Amino acid sequence: MGTLRQLAVVGLLAGAGVLAPVPSLAGLFSVTPVRIFMAPRDRAVAVTITNEGDDELVMQADLYSWKQKPDGTDDLALTEDLILAPPIIKLAPRSRQVVRLARLNLAIGGEQQTYRLVIREVPEARPADKNVQLQIALAFSMPVFVTPPGAKPQLDCAAERAGPDMVRAICTNSGTAYAQPREFALTTAAGEKLAFRDSGGYLLPSIKRSFDIKRADGRIPGGSAKLAVTLDNGTTQSFDVTIGE
Repeated sequence: MGTLRQLAVVGLLAGAGVLAPVPSLAGLFSVTPVRIFMAPRDRAVAVTITNEGDDELVMQADLYSWKQKPDGTDDLALTEDLILAPPIIKLAPRSRQVVRLARLNLAIGGEQQTYRLVIREVPEARPADKNVQLQIALAFSMPVFVTPPGAKPQLDCAAERAGPDMVRAICTNSGTAYAQPREFALTTAAGEKLAFRDSGGYLLPSIKRSFDIKRADGRIPGGSAKLAVTLDNGTTQSFDVTIGE
């Protein structure tokens, strides 16, 4: 399941015009699990938040419906389909609390519902410290998936030349659940490695995204090739592609 730490950092200046390094203060916390999976029958799931620092922390939770634009960029909107109870969490130093993520909208069709749970520190809740001029607020964003029976991704990928040493993989998810490519490997039809990429991203249903794959040394030859895409569940799909000259 894993633990999520310091995914996003937002700096809040206590005063304007600070050019030199200044004393700063940041809390430290973790969240488990890093991704939340729910079935239609699940009314609520447990989420554990741990304060790993020596100061009291105040956390706030917000829930967003999660869609993607045609180019794959995220599109978030506040939602009341889900609620985290309690929405404000106070954690003593070196303590943890289990909170409940509950579904309020129980209606679900045949497609996976996707959300984002954002838990952020409220630095303003800390006692004022005249020696601290910079407050650092940590925020974690966790995907939430409500998956009906039978919902699954359907990934299809093609490739086109993007430069002498670069190929662009163009992937479409025509299924009813998310797909998450994590690795791309381009080889010749005979199996010789041409280019590799060890990062990807989410494709929600009906979304198309592109991923550039660059060769470390030299030009990528044109002709028939194979594109292997490894997903977050460890499976690999292979596609026959043609690279233009």
